[in-house]
Amino acid sequence: MADNNGGNSNSGGTNANTTAEVQIQIPGPPKTEAPAAQEGPSESSKAKNWKRWLVVAADAILLIVGQTSATLLGRYYYSQGGNSKWLSTFVQTAGFPLLFFGLFFFPSKSSGSPVGKTAMIYAVLGLIITADNMMYSHGLMFLPVSTFSLICASQLAFNVFFSYVLNSQKLTGLIMNSVVLLTLAALLLGANHETHGPITGGVSGGKYLLGFLLTVGASGTYSLILSLMQLTFENVIKKQTFSAVLNMQIYTALVATFASLVGLFASGEWMDLREEMDRFQSGQFSYLMTLVWASVSWQLASVGVVGLVFEVSSLFSNVISTFALPIVPLFGVMAFHDRMNGVKIIAMLISIWGFLSYLYQNYLDDKKVRNA
Repeated sequence: MADNNGGNSNSGGTNANTTAEVQIQIPGPPKTEAPAAQEGPSESSKAKNWKRWLVVAADAILLIVGQTSATLLGRYYYSQGGNSKWLSTFVQTAGFPLLFFGLFFFPSKSSGSPVGKTAMIYAVLGLIITADNMMYSHGLMFLPVSTFSLICASQLAFNVFFSYVLNSQKLTGLIMNSVVLLTLAALLLGANHETHGPITGGVSGGKYLLGFLLTVGASGTYSLILSLMQLTFENVIKKQTFSAVLNMQIYTALVATFASLVGLFASGEWMDLREEMDRFQSGQFSYLMTLVWASVSWQLASVGVVGLVFEVSSLFSNVISTFALPIVPLFGVMAFHDRMNGVKIIAMLISIWGFLSYLYQNYLDDKKVRNA
């Protein structure tokens, strides 16, 4: 019995050891499977990054296509006999009701942002946008489209300053190099007076200088608007949704459109619109289609601009906008027979150099983040 008990005891000890071994081996497989389990979040993160950059690419395309077509249509309006600066200002924001369709696909959700403060910001931004659009309208009226577009490259220099002051943007040697080059390109064009214009066949030196100064002023104001929008997204709205982008564009455009209408009637330009349409060189239907498609194009560009501010930064949005500028002068030469002289070609090459300098800085920043 003692032996049997001893045998049972040994058997029990053996079983206990076996059990202990099994218990040790059970956790083994999860350890080998752990890396596979950890790959899930990494793949999910990569998928999110790809999705984000697809959205950024879509916004960039909207901006480039919208800005190019809107600028060319605005120039066409003046070249065919259009003369209302307030109507041109109105067209730049009047297409905002089209964006309400976007809210059906991206419905707006309630947020914790204060309604009164947000409404005040929309109102102020809308009034600033009205002034900006008015300056752009004057500039496009007095300058050839190629000159106008290249001067607009100065907006990147302004945006660097406002991004540094308002958005704590880090400044590097490459970014400053970009600013200097783009500013130099704008100054070259400012000194390059041309004695032909979009309407009368001759623009005086005073009007050319006025167009130059107003275009530079509009570029600076545009850069301020982008930085203020970024500041609003970060500190007030705080919503990571596309509906926030649409709401920003819709309500600021609503204020700007109303202000443009007030200016149109207060200036008395509305009384000349019927006559302007009748003497439009390519006909009344072309007059209406020019205004309609210019309005649509401006909204496409605006959604792209605000989307890039929301997804990346105001400075990146302005870089993409500046990248599109060299495209417009080429179309201006082909469609409106603008002269592309040596100064313009040098200014265009300097603008492209400045853009590539900034783009390379973005590449270095992105590489640094990925290696961290």
